[in-house]
Amino acid sequence: MSNVQPKLEIEENLSNSDWQKRKEVAIARGQGNIASVYIESAKNAELWDVEGRRYIDFGTGIAVCNTGHLHPKVKASVQNQLDKFSHTCVMVTPYDSAVRLAERLNELAPGKSLKKTVFVTTGAEAVENSVKIARAHTGRRGVIAFNGGFHGRTLLAMGLTGKITPYKNLFGPFPGEVYHAPFPIEYHDISVKDSLRALKTLFKVAIDAADVAAIVIEPVQGEGGFYTAPTEFLQALRKVCDEHGIVLIVDEIQTGFGRTGKFFAIEYADVEPDLITVAKGLAGGFPLAAVVGKTEIMDAPLPGGLGGTYAGSPISCSAALAVLDAIEEENLVGRANEIGLKFRQRLQEIQSKFPEVIGEIRAERGAMIAIELVLNGDATKPDANLTKEIVGEAYRNGLALLSCGVNANVIRFLPALTIEDELIEEGLDIFEECFKRAVKG
Repeated sequence: MSNVQPKLEIEENLSNSDWQKRKEVAIARGQGNIASVYIESAKNAELWDVEGRRYIDFGTGIAVCNTGHLHPKVKASVQNQLDKFSHTCVMVTPYDSAVRLAERLNELAPGKSLKKTVFVTTGAEAVENSVKIARAHTGRRGVIAFNGGFHGRTLLAMGLTGKITPYKNLFGPFPGEVYHAPFPIEYHDISVKDSLRALKTLFKVAIDAADVAAIVIEPVQGEGGFYTAPTEFLQALRKVCDEHGIVLIVDEIQTGFGRTGKFFAIEYADVEPDLITVAKGLAGGFPLAAVVGKTEIMDAPLPGGLGGTYAGSPISCSAALAVLDAIEEENLVGRANEIGLKFRQRLQEIQSKFPEVIGEIRAERGAMIAIELVLNGDATKPDANLTKEIVGEAYRNGLALLSCGVNANVIRFLPALTIEDELIEEGLDIFEECFKRAVKG
């Protein structure tokens, strides 16, 4: 293997494959990419690559651009901020946009308790800081998460994540005092009673409840496969936490900001979390994350114990304020439910033709939609190969699509909440044709 760095291409109009070759030389393989599609421009729910090919975007950068690519309000807000300054560090010389955004997030967070917010840069940082806050508040060490959950790629976040490959493979050992319980999934014969029984067993054989600082849960699992936590289960967890003085952390990083047909998915269960982690859809494509929670818990860490150099970037805070305006003014929370209904109807039509292939449709939570692909209609036989083939075929035909799931057999749909009906239908037409070709081989 040569140690000489290759010379850079200087030609213009390089192809997707040209850029992929350069990427493989320049960027570590661990930061892979689903498709060799290099984007040159984007608008709302459409993408154009360096070769001029158009794609309908059913992924939105993994639920980041809920308000679409380059929403006019977001673009204008960012441009206005750039004319003022780009960075001073909110922990050194702060600015009003961070305060105003925190005030709005505190108001939007479910429940009647007084709230406070702390800003960070990524979802994993938000999760790690939520655990820090919970430990400072309780003086305890243990944290419980759930099988199939995804909470980030930093060390503690990986420890909380309930999926090995590719997120945890080769990266151990992980932090101690992290425990996992089964997530209730009716389709896979894991009942609410099973999960609660396992949690009680955990308190008996692994860590006493009195030594648990926090329980962390996604109200709808993201990378795990878009499984929805039953209302009964979330309410039971709230009772368990209240009984034992445990902090309930709800990870809304993928589910927040209207994605599920509520502003936060936990609202379906009528449960007030102690802490909420947010990121992705918060700032319309600009890096920003936060922990929002009850004041008496949030204020447990000492001054300087939370934060980061780029935490609460003024550019990102300005973008986020515009995102919140757009969600409210355009009723994007309600629009998420309309989108979910359109997808559900079309996917049910496809399922009726291929009942042995589509094991389950999950479209009960707004525009967070998924189908699980199996062999011979058997939930215990995931079809990861077909899933991969469909996603690849979609990109070849102008549709940006994502997969997920512990067994890599779930196709997820995360369209922008601003997507036009015509683009939904066009995208689903492409998906159906790709699906049929892949199934028929």
